[in-house]
Amino acid sequence: MSLTKKRWVGEPLHAAFSNTELALVPRAGGAGYAVTIFIWENQTMTVKLGYLLPTREKIMQASHSVRPMIEAAKEAADLGFDSIWAGDSLLARPRHDPITLLAGVAGAVPNVDVGTAVLLPALRNPVVLAQQLATVDQISEGRLIVGAGIAPDTPAVRHEFTAAGVPFERRVGRYMEGIRLCRALWSGEPVTWEGRWSVTAGTLAPVPYRKSGPPIWSAATVSAGIERTAKHHDGWFPIGPDAGTFAQRNKEFRAAATAAGRNLDDLTTAIYLTVSIMDDSADAEAAIDTYLEDYYSAPAAALRKFQACKGGTEDQVVDFVRAFVQGGAQHLVIRCVGDHRSIQQILARRRDDLTV
Repeated sequence: MSLTKKRWVGEPLHAAFSNTELALVPRAGGAGYAVTIFIWENQTMTVKLGYLLPTREKIMQASHSVRPMIEAAKEAADLGFDSIWAGDSLLARPRHDPITLLAGVAGAVPNVDVGTAVLLPALRNPVVLAQQLATVDQISEGRLIVGAGIAPDTPAVRHEFTAAGVPFERRVGRYMEGIRLCRALWSGEPVTWEGRWSVTAGTLAPVPYRKSGPPIWSAATVSAGIERTAKHHDGWFPIGPDAGTFAQRNKEFRAAATAAGRNLDDLTTAIYLTVSIMDDSADAEAAIDTYLEDYYSAPAAALRKFQACKGGTEDQVVDFVRAFVQGGAQHLVIRCVGDHRSIQQILARRRDDLTV
């Protein structure tokens, strides 16, 4: 990477310069300022690539063994994927518990991040959750990422909350307070807390591997949720719906974070994408529709309105993914439909094309 320093005086600044740093430099004799523009040439954008384990799909196939998941994680890591992810659900979409599974992945697959996509903290007691997450962060030696959401409003999810003894209508408040309590407990200092939960001089052990605890990324999609994310989370991690909307909401997220006094370098923008790659794009799109309807027991057309999905040829899917990178995605979490290994190999081989 090279740095070229150029100076403009009295000329307009154009938004086309995307890789720039600006500085006001006093002119000699105190006659005003010159604008110095530092342009990073040949800059390589670093985008991380993640793979979502098929925990739900394996259960749908009546396969309850964890071994295939560990092997799939190893294969993705061998191809150069940066992270391995697992989804969360109790009864709405039954699958392996993500926290326990990721502990196994972290122990078996070194040098990749492990993350939840996404965890439902409101379903859990935050004191228990804080200990579980701290333990996985220790097992992984600081490689855990907590993707978190409040849960969608569907009959199946409402039933899931009822079965867990959690009032569905209070999930946002439980989520926000639960996250704050987790972070307080991660300090390793005695914590006294009065709210939805009561703690008296409680000290949690172990503390996380990282002093500040694992980063927490929110899956918020509405403006109020994005603003909360900008103030209280370490990253934004939506599931869609399309590249244009994603880019606009990412601007909102970054602007809100700046207004809240956050350092943008400390925040991550991620995206959860569902893709299928086949020689015939119509077949790939049909595979996505069938997958969504089997997975969620809902019409694919309705699900596509809020999920980022693409079935197509290799080039079509690369273009689809690249559009999200251009919109600001720094970490891509890929849910594969069809031949997982083939899709992984294609994305790994075309990785440089995702940032062009």
